[in-house]
Amino acid sequence: METKNLDLSALRIHRSQGNQDGPPKKTGMYIGLILTALILVLGAIVLSQKIFAPTIDVRLATVAWISPSQSNAVLTASGYVVAQRKAAIASKATGRLVFLGVVEGDRVKKDQIIARIEDSDVRASLEQARANLQLNQADLTDAMRSLAREKALLEKGLTTQAEYDAAEARQQRVAASIEAAKALVTSAEVSLENTLIRAPFDGTVLTKDADIGEMVVPMAASAGSKSAVVTIADMTSLQVEADVSESNIEHVLTNQPCEITLDAYPEIRYQGYVAKIVPTADRAKATVMVKVGFRLYDSRVLPEMGAKVLFLQKASDAATLTEKPRLTIPLTSLAERDGKKVVYTIVDNKAVSIPVSTGRAMGTYIEITEGLSPGEKVIDKLDASIFDGVKVKVQ
Repeated sequence: METKNLDLSALRIHRSQGNQDGPPKKTGMYIGLILTALILVLGAIVLSQKIFAPTIDVRLATVAWISPSQSNAVLTASGYVVAQRKAAIASKATGRLVFLGVVEGDRVKKDQIIARIEDSDVRASLEQARANLQLNQADLTDAMRSLAREKALLEKGLTTQAEYDAAEARQQRVAASIEAAKALVTSAEVSLENTLIRAPFDGTVLTKDADIGEMVVPMAASAGSKSAVVTIADMTSLQVEADVSESNIEHVLTNQPCEITLDAYPEIRYQGYVAKIVPTADRAKATVMVKVGFRLYDSRVLPEMGAKVLFLQKASDAATLTEKPRLTIPLTSLAERDGKKVVYTIVDNKAVSIPVSTGRAMGTYIEITEGLSPGEKVIDKLDASIFDGVKVKVQ
């Protein structure tokens, strides 16, 4: 009787409750799968963009010191300081060098005796020529007296015309001999003068090419002989001879203002001007030589020094010449990102921004006061396609 009274309703399966718990669990699982798939797709898209992103070709500019006048330059060229009056002084005679009165760096005046070669044989020839002249002059005195006597006798009829003509002919021969003797004396004097080596113009001795005791000849024929004794240059005729490309020669005009910087003294700048454009081109180098004169220079400027020439649009004033160079980059290398001035360098083939502080603008350049060092490379000609992390390749 007790089993009949048991409540069997507790064993009933409530299907409505089971149906309520199943669907929510499956829906959550589906949503999770969908979100995971979306995340994977988005990650794949981002990764593919990084891997297959196009590489941008860029050009680099160098952070460099530039003087204010360089912003005014239309062309730059290199060359060397050359004396326009320069001579290798040699002897016209042949002999052994017995006197050398100058060394490198000495200043000489025109016609100053620089050196002398052995002249004993030339002096002997000169003395002989002078003695011969005196002998002929003595003969002339005797011939003139004989002619005068023959003339007096002829007038009195005490001699013949033939005797008179012979005396006259003798007098003419002696007179001609005197002229020849004078020419020999002059020749010997010239030969003696040729043993003296003189300066042809005011200048400075650049090199000493021979020493006392060496043979000096007009043209050296052996290793033991020398032709030039010294080389001198007129230091007031110094100019820079610069090679300008044929494609840029149109930018150069006669009397155009220039600025000259010597490689030995890069901090010093000299005012210059285009003195001459040589009317011929170098076929091998495709250049035209331009001679640039100095407005004013000092003793530091020496022949054969390397120099750089800036061809300017307008002349620089004294204040610009003394102004110190500034650290600059091209204006096209500067950009503004999020209100800050930046430049971009390349690290691992990617663009990386560097904040900088700027100063005054100088033509197509701008001064960098903080953030960069001389010699660094920055990307030039920036645009919106250049940003942090973008792949770049140097052209």
